[in-house]
Amino acid sequence: MKKSLTALVLVALFCAIAMANPAKQTGEGIRIWFDTGGPVGGTYNTIVYNGAKTAARDIGAEITFLYSDWQSEKMIANFKKALASKPTGIVIMGHPGDQAFGPFIEEARAGGIIVTSIDTPLPLNHAKYQPHGFGYIGPDNYLQGRAMAKETIRRYGMKKDDRAFVWGLKRLPTRGRRAVGIIEVLEEKGVIVDYLEISPEIDKDPSLGTPVLTGYISSHPDCRLMIVDHGALTAQMGNFLRAAGVGPDQINVAGFSLSPATAAAIKDGYVDLVGDAQPFLLGYFSVLQIALTEKYGFSGLNIDTGGGFIDQTNLSVIEPLAKQGLR
Repeated sequence: MKKSLTALVLVALFCAIAMANPAKQTGEGIRIWFDTGGPVGGTYNTIVYNGAKTAARDIGAEITFLYSDWQSEKMIANFKKALASKPTGIVIMGHPGDQAFGPFIEEARAGGIIVTSIDTPLPLNHAKYQPHGFGYIGPDNYLQGRAMAKETIRRYGMKKDDRAFVWGLKRLPTRGRRAVGIIEVLEEKGVIVDYLEISPEIDKDPSLGTPVLTGYISSHPDCRLMIVDHGALTAQMGNFLRAAGVGPDQINVAGFSLSPATAAAIKDGYVDLVGDAQPFLLGYFSVLQIALTEKYGFSGLNIDTGGGFIDQTNLSVIEPLAKQGLR
């Protein structure tokens, strides 16, 4: 309820400002550079893009989009590129971590550029620059991971010595905490966890994951649960399992971030549970954050967009929105 109220208050605030200034849009004169995180056309970051583009249109801001193929080095390079253009503000995904981003965020602030983070928090930079508009829009990765693991245990009766496969990104300083949370809860229950790190190549092009998953399944036929800590890989699970000769509902599969492909996999019985971070809101509210700070001096907001779980029972409500690139 608290995060919903926060979002509603933010929308109400913008409505009030718009009514007070009917002849002038809040974003007029504001230039934003926005890193969507993933590749052009990626399933998850395209929804983030849609949210940011909608917000920029709604408030009349100018926005330039960047794509990083989920590569931390490219995110840093894109941040430097954005810095050179001297925009009003820059929206980043926090995957590279506080230490990697820190010097460049400091440089941006010295130049009067507002920076805010989405998807993965940067707690040290947030604490330092929150008074200057550094907010965080997105889920608490660690808590979302723990919640997902607890839900799979409850739904699928996972018990001591059952086997689970977790595919994640532990190498990323803060983003990786979701996989850590998943593994902790499963191991607390006594579940045998086979963890595999998502390679940079598969992170960029999820279709390359087919031989990885088919190889794992062939050598671990007793696997009862798979948790995929990656939206684009979750979207590919139907294809992966078919290639491995696994039928619908033979293995319990959980993942993150709804997309049309993931919705189809849920209907076909290849994906059973999806944790929803509502990525449209990441794009939308981060753009508003920069406008609020630039025009009215508001400090950084912290909005948890974690939206619960999607399965066959509520898919019919959400799938039409996924097809529109909103969920």
